[in-house]
Amino acid sequence: MSSAPPAGAFTLAGKQVSRLGFGTMRLTGPGTWGDPDDRDQALSVLRQAVHTYGITHLDTADAYGPHTVEHLIRDALHPYPEDLLIATKVGMVRPAPDLWAPHGHPVYLRACVEASLRRLGVERLDLCYLHRIDPEVPLTDQLGALQALQEEGKIGHIGLSKIGPDDFYRASLQIQIAAVQNVLNLNDRHDLVLELCRDQGIPYVPYRPLDAGKLAPEASTALSWLLELGPHVAPIPATGNPHHLAELMNAVDTIAAEQ
Repeated sequence: MSSAPPAGAFTLAGKQVSRLGFGTMRLTGPGTWGDPDDRDQALSVLRQAVHTYGITHLDTADAYGPHTVEHLIRDALHPYPEDLLIATKVGMVRPAPDLWAPHGHPVYLRACVEASLRRLGVERLDLCYLHRIDPEVPLTDQLGALQALQEEGKIGHIGLSKIGPDDFYRASLQIQIAAVQNVLNLNDRHDLVLELCRDQGIPYVPYRPLDAGKLAPEASTALSWLLELGPHVAPIPATGNPHHLAELMNAVDTIAAEQ
């Protein structure tokens, strides 16, 4: 394993992890649906990310596949290194490729968490995000379901994904927000929640940091811009290609050399 964590160390959900995380959404088939075309390659990318490059923050979701990536993570990496943080997300249903719908009924959220525990082969989800707030279910009920699981020891920390300032304030009245995961990149630069997280000392995890590959040719610049926004920012670029993973890590090395 690499001696220094990519982009430095970062505290997330009570663990010190690499500030550069790894998003796993692209380890599925087209449309974030089903198995990848090359399952062995997907397993290899996960192992390289963790064992070769020293990434200790993996981000996934039960909706990726659905369920595909959580199985891949277990098959590739279990038993897990002690310093590895696996963050997953619950609260979405997948009716078909490229289709996503929030489902925040408390019974469903509990079922999702229980299933993720089994697929990942763990007794506790160190960090569990509400993947999307379901507008058809009171937010207090959605957060309450995750809180109950937290009290039972099945969730360590609760995060929120794709939220606005109002969501942030409402959730803050009920839970301790462990992290926020929103879109932020050079092509989509504005998110008021970024500053709210800075003010509250909450980790901010930009997903789609390379804008779904559009910024890949300038990865070093794109990742450097994010990292310079503040020490609370920890991007999670995603790829299912080992060559692209190597390019990402080279970009991070370039950033470190220029500092």
